[in-house]
Amino acid sequence: MRNRQGCLAGLLELFFLDKAFGWLERRFGFGRGCSCGGCGCRFIILIVFLAVAFSIFTHTSWLRPF
Repeated sequence: MRNRQGCLAGLLELFFLDKAFGWLERRFGFGRGCSCGGCGCRFIILIVFLAVAFSIFTHTSWLRPF
């Protein structure tokens, strides 16, 4: 049987993912000069963010509190 994390752990991971995405967006996102083209980095960061968020959504048991 596969043990999956509960909803609180999933929410905590999403919180940290949001903070990391915000930091990366401020540091490397659109309008940051020559940092790999600005808009290109924003698109790459968004794709990675969506992949990690989808992984968190699918591997979390949202009905289990802990």
